[in-house]
Amino acid sequence: MALLGDPFRRFFFNPPIYRTGSVATGLMDWFETPQAHFIKINVPGYSKEDVKVQVEEGNVLVVRGEGGKEKEKEKGTVWHVAERGGGVEGVGFSREIELPEDVKVDQIKAQVENGVLTVVLPKDLSPKASKVRNIHVSSKL
Repeated sequence: MALLGDPFRRFFFNPPIYRTGSVATGLMDWFETPQAHFIKINVPGYSKEDVKVQVEEGNVLVVRGEGGKEKEKEKGTVWHVAERGGGVEGVGFSREIELPEDVKVDQIKAQVENGVLTVVLPKDLSPKASKVRNIHVSSKL
């Protein structure tokens, strides 16, 4: 018997979300409907060409902002603070999200609009076979 449901167990015992980069960029909302999970991430100043979305080994969704807002590169310009995007050497932010088992990885879609990246993760609604497997016990191996 599980004390906590799957989403909570993974949150407390195996954190599924990791963030690097700018605090203002990469803030995330994650919600689900009966048909899909939706992830919305703030990406102000980034175009669709600047945002990379991949599913890596282990069913991990990786979102990176590269480039973004252009920093002036004039001779003699000294930057004291650069927090609004673009990051250091063109890497602005990175998020890694462990995906639930019910996501159809081959049908994930993403879009950037008005400074927000929306990732749609359709659910596999087909019934799953039980993961319980009986093992035959014998007197000899």
